[in-house]
Amino acid sequence: MHQFPRGPTREHARGLARRPIAAVGLLLAACLLATPAAAQTVSEGLSPTLANIKRTHVVRLGYRESSPPFSFLDHSNRPIGYSLELCEAIVEEIGVEVDDANLKIEYVKVTSDDRIAAVTDNKIDLECGSTTANAERARLVAFSPLMFVAGTKLMVPKASTISAPTDLKGKTVVVTKGTTNEQAMHNVDKKFSLGLKILTSPDHEQSYQMLVDGKADAFATDDILLYGLIARHKAQAQFKVTGEYLSYDPYGIMFRKGEPQLKAVVERTFRKLGSGRDLVPLYNKWFVGRLPTGEKLGVAISPQLEEAFKVLDDSAGGTN
Repeated sequence: MHQFPRGPTREHARGLARRPIAAVGLLLAACLLATPAAAQTVSEGLSPTLANIKRTHVVRLGYRESSPPFSFLDHSNRPIGYSLELCEAIVEEIGVEVDDANLKIEYVKVTSDDRIAAVTDNKIDLECGSTTANAERARLVAFSPLMFVAGTKLMVPKASTISAPTDLKGKTVVVTKGTTNEQAMHNVDKKFSLGLKILTSPDHEQSYQMLVDGKADAFATDDILLYGLIARHKAQAQFKVTGEYLSYDPYGIMFRKGEPQLKAVVERTFRKLGSGRDLVPLYNKWFVGRLPTGEKLGVAISPQLEEAFKVLDDSAGGTN
């Protein structure tokens, strides 16, 4: 791993005796106060996350095991996906910001339930999954520009008659713990007085398995994730995605709040991708084309997301 110099050495003590006692005392006090920062002279002027990255030469990316095509494992159990590729572009831009072209990436597994804490507790630097950017979460973490638009829908067996929220009366629905979909189902339950039994599981794969095992009548999560799971399990003959949108879920990359310099790096990455016309091809790679694991979702980009990418292009000075 590339080693950076430790920065300028502290001033030698010789010559201090010739200075007035008061001046020496003030200088000593200043040195004592500055000691923690002096150990990180290579990171001087950087925000906390960027300073730590410069010091360790490592960027920690949080990934999900079963959120295709955003963040999932390939056949070699290597984290891949649309969100991770966006995060890797951010890592490149961080390298420019901290003057280290050889940053290493450490992949850290997160779940729906612990992903926000992983960011706020400094366990990861970027969360690269399928996370909805909403006002409640924005009080705790920061988000990148929009990278996808989804919404809560239902996965049900092909023979199921469920096609609307009112069809769920007295039914059992599984949701993944810590998701916006969990709250969406509680809202639907209350609005239509459905008497739902809402079960939770640790991650989307387990939620899917509960539906497979007949422990739930429906699995509620973002529509794109449902399509991804059906494709991944080649279950098109067994399950379908149905119903109206029960929530609106704009996705973003999460990172620590209160660091304007890191925020600027993230936004600069998206503007560069937008101005380079890279975002739509990147989308098509993961949502339209065949995935490295063999599945094909065939989900064309929505007009809303295409417009959001165009805005990034325009803000970077591009033209269409």
